[in-house]
Amino acid sequence: MTTTYENPLAPTVPGDGTVDSCADPMVIQGQDDERIDGKQVWYLYCTTDPLNDDDVDAQGDPVFHRIPMSVSTDLVTWTYVGDAFPLDGGDLPAWIDPTAAFWAPEVAYSSTTDRYYLFTTVTETTAAGGGSDSCRGDGAIGVAVGETATGLWEWADEPVVAPRLDPNGGECSYLWTFDPDVLGDTVTDEALLYYGSYYGGLFATPMDLTGDGATARTASSADDTRIAIGNRYEGANVVFKDGYYYVFASATNCCNGALTGYSVFVGRSTSPLGPFVDREGNSFLDANVGGTPFLTMNGNRWVGTGHNSVFVDEGGQWWTAYHAVDQRDPFYAFATGFTKRPALIDPVDWVDGWPVVNGGAGASDTRMPAPAAQEGERSRYRATVVHPHTTGRLVDADDFDGRTLDADWSWAQARTGDASVSGGLLRWEVEHADLYVDSDTASVLVRDAPRGDYVVETTVRLSGLPDEGCCFNYAQAGLVVYADDDNFVKLTSASIWETRQTEFAKELSPAPEGWSRYGNTVVGPPGDDWTHLRIVVERLTGADRREAGGDTERYTAYTSQDGTTWVRGGAWTHSLGADAVIGLVSMGATDQVTSPITAEFDDVRVYAVTGGARR
Repeated sequence: MTTTYENPLAPTVPGDGTVDSCADPMVIQGQDDERIDGKQVWYLYCTTDPLNDDDVDAQGDPVFHRIPMSVSTDLVTWTYVGDAFPLDGGDLPAWIDPTAAFWAPEVAYSSTTDRYYLFTTVTETTAAGGGSDSCRGDGAIGVAVGETATGLWEWADEPVVAPRLDPNGGECSYLWTFDPDVLGDTVTDEALLYYGSYYGGLFATPMDLTGDGATARTASSADDTRIAIGNRYEGANVVFKDGYYYVFASATNCCNGALTGYSVFVGRSTSPLGPFVDREGNSFLDANVGGTPFLTMNGNRWVGTGHNSVFVDEGGQWWTAYHAVDQRDPFYAFATGFTKRPALIDPVDWVDGWPVVNGGAGASDTRMPAPAAQEGERSRYRATVVHPHTTGRLVDADDFDGRTLDADWSWAQARTGDASVSGGLLRWEVEHADLYVDSDTASVLVRDAPRGDYVVETTVRLSGLPDEGCCFNYAQAGLVVYADDDNFVKLTSASIWETRQTEFAKELSPAPEGWSRYGNTVVGPPGDDWTHLRIVVERLTGADRREAGGDTERYTAYTSQDGTTWVRGGAWTHSLGADAVIGLVSMGATDQVTSPITAEFDDVRVYAVTGGARR
């Protein structure tokens, strides 16, 4: 039995290196009669991408593999065994455009037909599939059927979910029909399919499986059940445990190099069709979008931890496979800006009915106890639950009880905002300005930060912003820890298309040529009225600093809807230095936001830190 592992997985390519990018990884256990040297086999599938830095053709152009497949008998040592579909297209059905890529593979076995079904996003279709031969981006969900888990795969003649025109869009405006997920790794001749992405939201549809394909039961995709609002989630994976269906879904940008904030959130329901709610009871369908952070960056080298699948090993331990970005090596060597996403695994623990990764510590970057891949084995992993940060003594506070700003506040960079104090509130109309890369026009209200580790909090609401509806992009207000216009960490309550979210962002400068300077993730939902925001600032030394690539501080975000129950989010690392200050912002409203929106701050408080969220 293999006793330990270390991320990333990196399947071996026989005679040709390793698979160093395996985006959207999906793991499934083979049937009992599928064995290698008498051992049970596990399968790993990846999205279309080059395998590694050297995967180029004679002209130096990247080679894209259509669904790389790997096998393992220990869930740790993997071997690449080829691609599900040939690069030259092979025998594609008429509805698939020859230029299509195949994303986010999902494989399920039918005990009724004794077949495997590989569902995948097909990025480009033709008019035969309900799309358009003159438009691009008309994605669909297709399925191919195989007698084994590695094929040969034969495409069904029609898509399971055809391209979907946006009823409110133009001629070539298609909802994003991406990221299939089947409820259960083993099904009969009936199954439930989840699909969708940011543009349009997430949906579920029942389907029937036959020997040569799958067919949705609904008359059209317009009849499918929406399980998440648009412009928040993609990459759904739904599992059943102890009376609940748990949906795992990813948010923000998958592919932003070292500043990728892609993260996984979870909700649950007693029905596979929802409504799914998070730990605090917020619905995935609400404008204040529900979702409990499950897997997000934790301050080590791994960022962009997302698009996961969840499975159970032979010893009964739950695990998640996901991709991440190594912030020290984020891009393919042949194309700066093309994000490389290796596959990782980590254990899943259940705390009070909710899943956490690695006891709450998140992505591992040290040697870990291995899964139990064979019957009779037990994983040596034992959970140690990580507790959230806690606040200590009050160091500084402003409750805005006067009629003017107190003397500790000042305006950064000589940009003066139109803020006033009365009735115990700081009021500040959301500026038609921003603090984003080279657009540095927003005002920043700042005061000194304490030396050493600390916690800064504020309570804010956006008056004049409707409870729901589009579009008030990107009106926001909240906290910054600020060195200058190009180096800061920001946590705000923000309006994003039809949603209300809490954005946690980082900007830095200088950055290597071709690298991003700004990256963002999201945390828990804002409150219906007031939203409480908290940033924990910790100075890094020793191993923690080395893990963070030399960054000198770690910034961890928390949000709360009531000021009592706090939701822990991701942790950016940065090197803002000892002279960084605490700040407030009220900004981001675009020119299309014509009605005034006012940020109201109830307080700003600074505390010492007395607890830690890392072990």
